[in-house]
Amino acid sequence: MSGDEKWRRRFQRKAVSVEEARRLILQYAAVMDAEQVRLEQSFGRVCAERVAAAEPVPHFRRSGMDGYAVRAEDLAGATPQEPALLRVIESVPCGTVPALAITPGTAAKIMTGAMVPEGADAVVMIEMTELAGHEAQAAAEAGGRAAAVVAVKKPVPAGANVSAVGSDHPAGELLLAAGARIGAAEAALLASAGRSTVAVYRRPRIGILSTGTELLPIDAPLAPGKIRNSNAYMIAAQVRSAGGEPVIGTAVSDEPAALSESIEQLLESCDAVITTGGVSVGDYDILTDYLHEWSGTLLFTKVMMRPGSPTSAGVHRGKLLFALSGNPGACFAGFELLVRPALQAMLGSAAAEPSPFSAILAADFPKVNAYPRYIRGRSWIEQTAVYVEPMGADQSSRMYPGKGADCFIMIPPGGSGLPKGTVVSAIRIQT
Repeated sequence: MSGDEKWRRRFQRKAVSVEEARRLILQYAAVMDAEQVRLEQSFGRVCAERVAAAEPVPHFRRSGMDGYAVRAEDLAGATPQEPALLRVIESVPCGTVPALAITPGTAAKIMTGAMVPEGADAVVMIEMTELAGHEAQAAAEAGGRAAAVVAVKKPVPAGANVSAVGSDHPAGELLLAAGARIGAAEAALLASAGRSTVAVYRRPRIGILSTGTELLPIDAPLAPGKIRNSNAYMIAAQVRSAGGEPVIGTAVSDEPAALSESIEQLLESCDAVITTGGVSVGDYDILTDYLHEWSGTLLFTKVMMRPGSPTSAGVHRGKLLFALSGNPGACFAGFELLVRPALQAMLGSAAAEPSPFSAILAADFPKVNAYPRYIRGRSWIEQTAVYVEPMGADQSSRMYPGKGADCFIMIPPGGSGLPKGTVVSAIRIQT
């Protein structure tokens, strides 16, 4: 390769917007195959099937209170001074079927979640009642079908504290669509529908390869001019939080042959590969040359973003290769803005792309830039307004790039910076 060609590759790259880079990537983010897992193993996974209710929930009329199952018309005109007096004919605990129907002038003591007897159309909460007479009280505490009398102090409408059949969801109702993430509420729905197993998308295996002669294993003693390979473990944590399975490869030195061999091995065994380092304009940034010479398709080699403008991507035999910056802050941002949406799409997620929110900038940001800048920040709510402020020094090379941050503040290019009080857009950091 001539020196002029090498210079052009480094310094005359065509930059694409973050949105265009994301679009180019997502068209190659193939959805993973589905696999059946037990319900308790599905938490945090993405549902790969349409789940409908096989039967109504509840499938019987269910009491919403501890109290008495009654006929609402028997309580018309009841007051604390002149309560309605009803004969208690039965006690109905949860999990049992009432033996007797409620007829005019009668009631059944009932527990929360129990089956409402035939003839009853309401449940009056126990706090609105009292048992008439000491003997009746003793009989009620002993259980059974003693002829206690309950005094109800106010009327209730028909349907009060009674969940109708199918009121949670009727038979045939869609409970989960493919692409829904299974959290606590979704797990409860699946359990209520009797689903002990569910189809979820397979977690993609993501190869992680750090480049640079300066890198040491994390358990190696420090040496002059060397640093430990922290980026690989940062990316692995991000991959895991996005739903993937990280596969950390052995870091490679700035040798083209070693780089090519390592990437090819990871592409063979993984669903996508992330590299870190070697994409900038230095003499030893060998990823730049590799991406121009490999047998895959190059998608882009520069993105209109700070930090991380040298971020590059390509696809080889249907598998994505993400080449992120070696600077920790730029590497972190490149993953969140471009890699995480791809992993979400590979998992069949219905919400692959980040959704910006509006917020008020709580501090001046005087720095200007030719490209949009994504600043690590924290957000909070104050008097119904959302505020954001930058965190720490705005340097892509700083360690702990995401520590304490919960969002990226999006600073538009040009101008003379932004004053405090400006309304800006921000993207939630999902790690």
